[in-house]
Amino acid sequence: MKVVIFGSKGYMGQYFLTLYPDAATPSVDIADIRAVGEVLDSEKPDVVINCAGKTGRPNVDWCEDHKEETIHSNVVGPLVLVEECNKRNIYFVHLGTGCVYSGDCSTPFSETDAPNFFGSFYSRSKGLIDQLLNDFPVLNIRLRMPFDGTSNDRNLISKIKKYDRLLDTENSMTYIPDLLNAAQKLIEKRATGPYNIVNPGAMTPFRIMELYKEIVDPSHTFELLREEDLSDVAKAGRSSCVLSGQKLESEGIAMKPVEEAVREALEALKSTENS
Repeated sequence: MKVVIFGSKGYMGQYFLTLYPDAATPSVDIADIRAVGEVLDSEKPDVVINCAGKTGRPNVDWCEDHKEETIHSNVVGPLVLVEECNKRNIYFVHLGTGCVYSGDCSTPFSETDAPNFFGSFYSRSKGLIDQLLNDFPVLNIRLRMPFDGTSNDRNLISKIKKYDRLLDTENSMTYIPDLLNAAQKLIEKRATGPYNIVNPGAMTPFRIMELYKEIVDPSHTFELLREEDLSDVAKAGRSSCVLSGQKLESEGIAMKPVEEAVREALEALKSTENS
């Protein structure tokens, strides 16, 4: 199976490259129709995986001041890839997000629910492409707050440990080793449509740092950030939601419970930081 990965130099792209080490890794603008077409005609892949996109550094507030770049990468680029892959009958996999919802956690959001969170430009761009992809034979992998056991600055744990105050709001989260296993199985099946790939259960950033303090660094300090005070420290709103994993489970694909996954990641991080 021949694979092309766009965005292979990014956080998630590097992980998908470990899954498909022989994949072609072009460095082209995914919104450039001619450049994308030339890559596909040259490589003639069976599968195209899009890991490119703008999430913002250090966080999604960046997108508020870089709207053109955000739309270019998060909306125009994926649509170009869809069009060019469809022309050539190439199976297309898009790395999307579940950060398009917000609301009551008692009923998890499923893949059939329309986006309802518009509090950040990032989420608006992602919600738009999420809905547009529903009209095409695309595998749309929706992850949330991805984390692993490394010190990579894109790792959720690395991000939140830099903050003095943290929200205690429940969210779905994605442990990257489990994500890769699930994605590989879905790709083997040539599955299409949106799939929430999140670990069962929910966690809060505050709870993760409690575990970080317990497992990795007892000297770490942080405080509670109330939802009503979020606007004091963030330019854009934040999506807080719990996603249903039932569709993924119906494919026979299991993910470990989220707290177990967080503990596993923290143990790995402890080994790295103490070595």
